[in-house]
Amino acid sequence: MISRPNKHCTVELQALPPRIGQVRRIVSAQLRYWNLDPLIDPAALCVTELLTNVHQHAEPDKRCTVEIDLVLDRLTVSVRDHDPRLPRLADAGTGSTHGRGLALIAAVSDSWGVQERHDGGKVVWFSLPVPDAAGARQARDDRTTVTLEPPVPALPPLEEPSFEQPAPARRAAAALHRSPVRSAVPG
Repeated sequence: MISRPNKHCTVELQALPPRIGQVRRIVSAQLRYWNLDPLIDPAALCVTELLTNVHQHAEPDKRCTVEIDLVLDRLTVSVRDHDPRLPRLADAGTGSTHGRGLALIAAVSDSWGVQERHDGGKVVWFSLPVPDAAGARQARDDRTTVTLEPPVPALPPLEEPSFEQPAPARRAAAALHRSPVRSAVPG
C-alpha cells in the first residue's frame, strides 16, 4: 500500500549567484507546499552547496537542472550539469575558504552520491528521510504558540417543543419555514 504519492519538481537554470537564491526559495516553497517543513532548511542548504559547486566548477557553461523527488519516505534532490569532471570529498585545511561543500552535504543528508551520465555530464544528489506524520506535526508544534481559550460556560438545556396544536396548524407552520426553491423529482 502506498501511503504517500510520488511527487516531482524540476527547475532548469544557469547557476549564477542570483539564480541560486531563487532556486533555494523555490525548493523551500515546494517543500512547504508538500507539508515537509522540517526538511526545508537541510534541503535548501544542500541544494545551495550543489549549485555553488556548479557555479564555481562546471565547464563549459553553468547550465544545470535541479530535480526534487518525493517517493514514499524519501526526498531526493539532484543537480545535473554538463561538466564531466566528478566532484570529490576533500580535506579542507583550517584556513581554507573552499572545499567543505560535499562534507557539509554528507553531514546533513541521509545519503549522497555522484553519477556519470552517458552524455558526458554528471548528476550529484542527496536524500533526506521524510519524517512520519507525528514527527512532522511535532516539528510544527514546536514553532507554534497555542493559546487555549477559557472553557465555554454550560448552555442552558433546550426546552422541549410542545405539539399540542392540531395537525393542520403544525402543517401550516412548517410550510412557512420551507425554502422557496422546490426540487423537481422526475416521475
